[in-house]
Amino acid sequence: MNNLSKLSLRDLRTLETQVQEALKTRHFLAISKAREQILHIAQSAGLSVEDILNTKVPNRVKAASVAVKYRNPENSTEAWTGRGRQPLWVRAWLEAGKSLNALTV
Repeated sequence: MNNLSKLSLRDLRTLETQVQEALKTRHFLAISKAREQILHIAQSAGLSVEDILNTKVPNRVKAASVAVKYRNPENSTEAWTGRGRQPLWVRAWLEAGKSLNALTV
């Protein structure tokens, strides 16, 4: 391989273009090869592409949302579940010497 530090800027730009084209070609060929392999495996199993593509995947179970446990009495849009880091308004409330229980919903 050539020592890149000896190449001119123009030569480096030309090389860059050639590398980009080679990457596009290799990417296309890799996708084509993978597609052929998938089709071969499907046919070996007696399946059509439609059989594989129309297979329904079960829906993921959504995590249950956690109920709000604390609400800012000065701004009701600010709420906290009690999980994770304390919001700034909760920290300020506690630093003022007030009780966390006073924020309970």
